[in-house]
Amino acid sequence: MAFKIELIGLDKDELQKALTDIGEKPFRAKQLWQWLYYFGATDFDMMTNLSKVLRQKLKDNFTITRPKIVTEQLSSDKTRKWLLEFADGERVEMVYIPEVDRGAVCISTQVGCAMGCKFCHTGSQKLTRNLTAAEIVSQFMVARDTYGEWPSPTQETRYLSNIVVMGMGEPLHNKDNVIKALNILTDGDGIAISRRRVTLSTSGIAPQIVDTLQATGVRLAISLHAPNDALRSSIMPINKRYPLDEVLKACQNYQAGDGSRYVTFEYLLLDEVNDSADCAHQLVNLMKKYGIRASFNLIPFNPWPGCGFKPSPNHKVRAFAKILNDAGFAAPIRVARGQDILAACGQLKSKKQSS
Repeated sequence: MAFKIELIGLDKDELQKALTDIGEKPFRAKQLWQWLYYFGATDFDMMTNLSKVLRQKLKDNFTITRPKIVTEQLSSDKTRKWLLEFADGERVEMVYIPEVDRGAVCISTQVGCAMGCKFCHTGSQKLTRNLTAAEIVSQFMVARDTYGEWPSPTQETRYLSNIVVMGMGEPLHNKDNVIKALNILTDGDGIAISRRRVTLSTSGIAPQIVDTLQATGVRLAISLHAPNDALRSSIMPINKRYPLDEVLKACQNYQAGDGSRYVTFEYLLLDEVNDSADCAHQLVNLMKKYGIRASFNLIPFNPWPGCGFKPSPNHKVRAFAKILNDAGFAAPIRVARGQDILAACGQLKSKKQSS
């Protein structure tokens, strides 16, 4: 059997080359792109403005693949989690977090994670491999399939309105595939998610931050979780490689010359670890020292089986937020979502035997 090329994950230039390689005119790439990414076609026979001869030719040379849905769980708060399996049997989890009139799809970039953050369930699963651009893009396409959002709706009418790259894995350890995938997801002729509605979250791979954000135009979030190097290194081993000074200087470089760029700092509140008033004041001083235009996303900790941490009590969370707010930094407290299906922040984990 002749080898067939997977079309999902090809960018526009690659798609055009694939078609010219089988003797088709370059303009066919625009038609095919629209069928794949605007209409969400999963079968060549759906492409009704193409001749039967061309459709057969496409079938003979190409494939359109979605990951297999192994399990799908719906939380009591309408958060939805999928366990997805790729062609080689490896699996990741993806989550949709709905709001009243919109919602965010949290996608993964690696099978497992090498960061080893002490509070993160994914971090207890070793890294297996990077996802391809096709595997990253196709996660969002599965969500679109589930909610019937094809053809691509306008930004004002879609429920799957945002993408957060903060599922399983460290995106900047899979930089090339992530850049390619995000540029496909935000291309205006297809899926067309606004770049300002896409947030890439990193644990702080400082040398890759600016290049990746410049190449994609998406928003930046930093998983911070501590206000000083000693504490951060104790719960996030990556800080030993890229300490706070390097990470925050990268944030400065990202913001240089563009006053519209803010950095969101994710901060998971752990009881008696990083939730003291002193920690909050240290955060304020850190932002002022580096002159970072910042907001904070305060995250209640969601325990998972075998973890050694406890959630910070509500009164401490509120006190922590007040210190940041009083200093002029927005610091909303995230409402925990999907806890009954282990779909909340830091809870994603999947193995081949986990179904």
